[in-house]
Amino acid sequence: MRLVQHRLADATVYTRIMPSAPGFDALLAAMERARSEDELLAELANVLLAHTEAEVCDVLIGEPGSLVLRASTLAPEYNVRLRIGRSVGVAGLAFQTGAPIFLTKDAERHPSYAKYPGLEDTHTEGLAVVPMEREREPCGVVLLRRSSHWKFTAAEKRRVQQLVAVATQCYLGYRNAYEAGTQSNRLGALSEVSKTLSASPYLEEILQLLVNLTAQQFNYAVCTVRLLDEARGELVLRATQSQAKAYQRKRAIKLGESIAGRVIQAGRTIIVPDVLLEEDYIGHDLAVEQGLKSMICVPLTMQGKSVGVLTCYTTHDHDFPPDEVKALETLAKQAALSIEHAKLQVRTTLMQEMHHRVKNNLQQVASLLRLQLRHSRYKSLEEALNDTLSRILAISAVHELLSREDLDHVGLRSIGEALVQHQQRSLILPDRTLRFEIRGADVHLGTAQATQVALILNELILNAVEHGFRVTREGEVHINIEENDGEVGLWVSNSGDPLPEGFDAAHQSHLGLQIVDNLARALGGRFKLENRLGWAVAELLFARLGSE
Repeated sequence: MRLVQHRLADATVYTRIMPSAPGFDALLAAMERARSEDELLAELANVLLAHTEAEVCDVLIGEPGSLVLRASTLAPEYNVRLRIGRSVGVAGLAFQTGAPIFLTKDAERHPSYAKYPGLEDTHTEGLAVVPMEREREPCGVVLLRRSSHWKFTAAEKRRVQQLVAVATQCYLGYRNAYEAGTQSNRLGALSEVSKTLSASPYLEEILQLLVNLTAQQFNYAVCTVRLLDEARGELVLRATQSQAKAYQRKRAIKLGESIAGRVIQAGRTIIVPDVLLEEDYIGHDLAVEQGLKSMICVPLTMQGKSVGVLTCYTTHDHDFPPDEVKALETLAKQAALSIEHAKLQVRTTLMQEMHHRVKNNLQQVASLLRLQLRHSRYKSLEEALNDTLSRILAISAVHELLSREDLDHVGLRSIGEALVQHQQRSLILPDRTLRFEIRGADVHLGTAQATQVALILNELILNAVEHGFRVTREGEVHINIEENDGEVGLWVSNSGDPLPEGFDAAHQSHLGLQIVDNLARALGGRFKLENRLGWAVAELLFARLGSE
């Protein structure tokens, strides 16, 4: 046995390591030169790869509820981002049982084998999965893989297990030194979190990484991020690593309200020794339920402007010393920069998407005009232009809603309400009295489907108004929306004139219904128009696709 000294700032830790495995000195050298935990794990993975017959080495570390990829010689870009359940895959099996798994061939046929998302094109034939243990309890898993057969002799299995055991001792020794220090530890934690944040271009991922890593590196019970909604003057909860459902549903906070509201207004950090004794704090019941005690709330600022707050809680009395506060404030500034950078990328993506949509919709308008040119039923130019205008406004309604809602989806009920308002303003004759009613859920559709359905719905409302009330002067038009297991049902019914006896939409329909039929087929859906219980009912059924 060999006693290895490892120093980090003002902490000195001695780690007992068994020097029986090949690669022992290389593993120790990796421990000595590493400047951060992630750097150490990457070094250990490279050493394990060099001293075995594997082609790929991955290291997953156990965290509450999951195994997190912390080092990979194949896909380091997945580090920290890839999380799997503690019982998922062969890694989860080895972690749960504490027993190594050696597969000579056909590793991917093992009942527990699971590929990493995004790496489906890689192939694994031989596989060694060895738990990393701390006092006989797994703290992580090492996966050594190769694309061809791997003959594991008894000696080879022992050698791999010894290597992993030494690597584990190096990792735990470094962790002990890391946790024993004070100021240097916090600066190291700050570096870890900042580096990870700067590597991500996605806002939601940045926010979730911020709360997860801050809680992990600074040993906080709960971390949350609220971002400022300037239009409403509210701080909206956008990320938390807490698993409590009630915590994830916490309401928005008005500016000036509670601690977070005061922090955003004052633009400075506020520390609360005991949230249960703070009158301004909102959520005492939840704090009692979660056992929360001390809190620090730090503004996310960029160029003197606050864009949100980072709030951290402990379950014990905590003083938040100056160096810790300084580290969190520096981290908050880095996070604010990453957030603004992500928002800028979203705006750039939005502009590109809008150009794409405009092009597609102009092509759709051109197709509609060609259909009208081939159709000779119009009595005047004004009538033809009114039809064209109505269809263009249907497309416009979708994009007006998109400008107020999310970038990639829009509600079907909202489309119906917008189209009904247009019909009521411009197309109903003065001597007609029609009542519109829209029922059902606001089913959300991706932009392409939303535009197609808006055109269909516009034609069906037009058909109900123009053809359903030629004789009847008063009545109702109902729009019903349903969704069941991914299939959307849309019905437009009117109580006016019934359809002619023997009506067949396929052979007797006018241009509007031809457009509906063509678009319904493009959606992969089914359309029919018939009399039901004294009403003329148009029915459209189609499968809802995910947001594009």
